[in-house]
Amino acid sequence: MNPLHLFLPCAAGVEGYLADEAHRITGLAGQDLLTGRGGVLLRASWRDALRLNLHSRLAQRVLVRLAQRPCQQENDIYELAAGVAWEAWFTPRQSFRVEVTAQHSPLKSLNFAALRVKDAVADRFRAKGGVRPDVDTQRPDVRIHLHLTRDEATVYIDTSGEPLFKRGWRADKGDAPLKETLAAAMLAATGWDPHGPAPQPLYDPCCGSGTVVIEAAQIACRIAPGLLRRFAFEKLLPFQAHVWDAMKTEAAGARQESPVGIFGSDISHRMVDFAQRNAERAGVAQAVQLRGGDALQRMPPCAQPGVLLLNPPYGERIAAAGAAGQNAAERAVLRAQGAAPGRETAQTEDGGEFFSQLASHWKKHYAGWTAWMLTPDLKLPGRMRLKESRRVPLWNGPIECRLFRFDMVPGAARAPAPGAQAGAADGA
Repeated sequence: MNPLHLFLPCAAGVEGYLADEAHRITGLAGQDLLTGRGGVLLRASWRDALRLNLHSRLAQRVLVRLAQRPCQQENDIYELAAGVAWEAWFTPRQSFRVEVTAQHSPLKSLNFAALRVKDAVADRFRAKGGVRPDVDTQRPDVRIHLHLTRDEATVYIDTSGEPLFKRGWRADKGDAPLKETLAAAMLAATGWDPHGPAPQPLYDPCCGSGTVVIEAAQIACRIAPGLLRRFAFEKLLPFQAHVWDAMKTEAAGARQESPVGIFGSDISHRMVDFAQRNAERAGVAQAVQLRGGDALQRMPPCAQPGVLLLNPPYGERIAAAGAAGQNAAERAVLRAQGAAPGRETAQTEDGGEFFSQLASHWKKHYAGWTAWMLTPDLKLPGRMRLKESRRVPLWNGPIECRLFRFDMVPGAARAPAPGAQAGAADGA
């Protein structure tokens, strides 16, 4: 098969990290690997497409670009799709679905645009062999993607199927769980490297169902994120089972023990149970240590200073860290489980007291650690009376966030000077 043009879409802010990851997986560089807006473009092989599905933690999908042309009307879309050799990718006995995304497209109906692609695919198969494939919008064998811009249309075939954040291990989850791809982006942004010359332990004190610590543990154990799931490319005509089996066998053989400690805790024992079961399914139960406990009371889980990494709760989700926002019945259940609300009760709707107390706890007990927090609250450093040393833009779905870095230097635990501003640096 000739070189393919691949597009790896990702969340905004992740493009550079994804380009680095794609280089590590495929070895491609230069004009064969370009960082674009919202993703990475590669000129690669079919085997590279399989490797990226198996090993990428940051891509949302692996798409093969099949055709591209200027587009001002619906007929342009039909001609674009009709010129694709669909018979080289799947058979008329298989079902397909067309998905459309658009950015400043002049076309009035995206549904009609999808219909024109469907008609072009069906007409091409009918002209070639007299039989057309069926459309299945629920469980298609093949997913076709059409992307429209102000003046151009691009058609892709999807090699992933389900989005790549679905690793295959999550069965237990709480409210608004962090996507695995975003957790991996947070880890990439921190530069945390369990296999580097100076590996550090990692701790998430608001771990919820365990997304961050499980991603970290799989990285530390060299477990490929795609080993537990199926992919759309397994139903495409270029697929060769023996090639894929050999690739998975090689990936499975790379597994090792984690060289660093990875820890998680949550005030909700129910969430800790979820995290433990998820870790077992992900194959990292022995690599993570999970406990219940108040983030304002938990002491460092190990003697060596390391990295604190968390997506702290905010607004109504402050309940995930402490008692704020929980109703009376929920608090009663926590007390019955031995998880008293403790000092995590937030006195304001946005959890202001929780975050200021968390900062005080860290400054007193976590000297030498580096704390990274993902939040949509750009004023969070001021609430914590800490000065961030870095802020990395990341998107949590449609929510624009910042990943703040705070350095817990020795001797940082001190009371603010009289009249000090809320946003003044107070320990970093």
